[in-house]
Amino acid sequence: MKYYNKPLALLVLSAFLLNDAIAQEHTGKIPLTLSQVWQKVSENNKTVQMQGLRVLGAVEKVKDAKNERLPEINAEAEYAKLSNVPIYEDGLFHAHDQFEGVIHTSYKFGGDMYMNLYNGGKTTLKIEEEKKESEITREQKNLTTSEMKLRATAYYLDLQRSTIFKNLLLKDISTQEKQLEEIKQLQKNGVVLKSDVLRATLKLSRQKMSLVQLDNDLAIANQKLNILTGMPDDTVVATEEDAEADLPALKAYPEYLTEAMENSYAFKISEKEEELRKLELKEVKANVSFKLGLFANYNYAYPQILLYPYSAAIYGLGMAGVKASFPISSFYHNVHKTRGAEIKYHIQEVEHADTQDKIRQEVNEAFLRYRESLTRIEVAKENISQASENLRIVNNTYFNQLSLLTDLLDADTQLLQTRFDYAAARIAARLQYYQLQKALGNL
Repeated sequence: MKYYNKPLALLVLSAFLLNDAIAQEHTGKIPLTLSQVWQKVSENNKTVQMQGLRVLGAVEKVKDAKNERLPEINAEAEYAKLSNVPIYEDGLFHAHDQFEGVIHTSYKFGGDMYMNLYNGGKTTLKIEEEKKESEITREQKNLTTSEMKLRATAYYLDLQRSTIFKNLLLKDISTQEKQLEEIKQLQKNGVVLKSDVLRATLKLSRQKMSLVQLDNDLAIANQKLNILTGMPDDTVVATEEDAEADLPALKAYPEYLTEAMENSYAFKISEKEEELRKLELKEVKANVSFKLGLFANYNYAYPQILLYPYSAAIYGLGMAGVKASFPISSFYHNVHKTRGAEIKYHIQEVEHADTQDKIRQEVNEAFLRYRESLTRIEVAKENISQASENLRIVNNTYFNQLSLLTDLLDADTQLLQTRFDYAAARIAARLQYYQLQKALGNL
């Protein structure tokens, strides 16, 4: 009797600890839906925040490019002391005379202005380039946000799957404990062998070890989700999504493909980069064009040495007019620059076509995997029915001494595994659906 009292005491203590763990599980948790998790990712994720700052930087570059249309205004001042002026009438290596009329102080101050009227459209092209860069940066932020949302979804669903597994395992442990007591009673009555009790106890011990592993899985997934959403590490998230909710119906593949070509962030980025290379090519070609602008300047200077006779007095001089120039050397300096820009543009065309291929492949894979996961759910559901019936039959035969304990334990394990498979299939299908949505540009 002492042999059996110790395991019984351990089982009672384990049950108490499990019940305490369940009680703690429902306290101190923050319930979050998947939409709320996405909102936190958009607001708090550091990678998304960095992309947001890049967007702001791109906006400033657009404003800076527009400011190039404003006139350039400069102000300058100069103050100097002049040396004596020795005059070497007989050569540098002979005695010299000293010029006496040198004014040793000199200064001037004034300003100038230049306003571009035409430079081959380079200013306008530069503004368009910066606008395109800003659009690309914005789409990159959208793509990054979508990627972070998908990663957060994976952690969230991992958390939900581990929670479901834990609940299934707790129920199974409770069932196994009751079954163990029945087997012990049979052993006391001499109906079964002591080895049956040991095998059942060993299985129960393994289940409890699996429970410890699940708790660690939950903690790891929870921390990953906290980091991704910007929440403190000690935040415990309770998933609020209905794991048994109906999954979205599958549409035809051509519909998904059309939608991806319209909404995919990667496609938009590639398309805008191609447009940017085209603008850069136009800007290089604009190097071979004349420039026209207005200019004006006015300066005060001392002494007056511009006109003869010179005088020790301040004078002012200004001018204004139109300035035109043409870079003749650009005809040969710009040849290779233009060819290089054309090659970059053609490379981008090929990259854009390659991006289209990758999007088609990504959409097709996500489509097929989602369809496969829906089929897997139906198979898993059918397996649960078969495993339940098998356990019912084996349970009756074992307690009627018509089958072995190993058959009963195998039947128990098969039923638990099929329930795990069904829960995992539903979680995997949901993740595949969001992967498809990410490929379509809808996440």
